[in-house]
Amino acid sequence: MAAALGVIMLAAAALVGPTGVSAWAESSQKLEHRQDELTKLRAERDRIANRVELLDPENADPDLVGELLRSNLNVAHPDEVVVPRDK
Repeated sequence: MAAALGVIMLAAAALVGPTGVSAWAESSQKLEHRQDELTKLRAERDRIANRVELLDPENADPDLVGELLRSNLNVAHPDEVVVPRDK
């Protein structure tokens, strides 16, 4: 009788315990979520790396430099017209 009870307890722990089948499903869901997050972070890293490459002091992209000057320093050429937009 005690042996049967022990086997039942081990089976229950295998199903519900911290390393059981239910924990396996939860872990695979977390893994899938983390992989999605990693994919987004890699895309963001690639986007930032591209901007860094475009801002290389030896060969900076003039369009990006102009865009950053206008947005960050609030400057414009004398012949430009500023058109406000609603956000």
